[in-house]
Amino acid sequence: MTEINKGNRLITTGLIGSITAVICCFTPALVALLSALGLAALIGYLDYVLLPAMAIFLGLTVYGWWIRFRWLEERKTSEVEKC
Repeated sequence: MTEINKGNRLITTGLIGSITAVICCFTPALVALLSALGLAALIGYLDYVLLPAMAIFLGLTVYGWWIRFRWLEERKTSEVEKC
């Protein structure tokens, strides 16, 4: 897998995971789902899982952007050296 594809996949994975974590953190969607399933006792522990997950996915997004930026810079440098 080329470096640009790796960066794009990391960005996509990070954004999807971040959006999912944010929806579950800041809306009662997960609370309603757990209550409907009879698992309301787990609601108190959601912050212990969702906040680190959101941080990890945001970190993946930033890392993907960094890889993509680095690849673009290397590409510009190699094009300048060819001329």
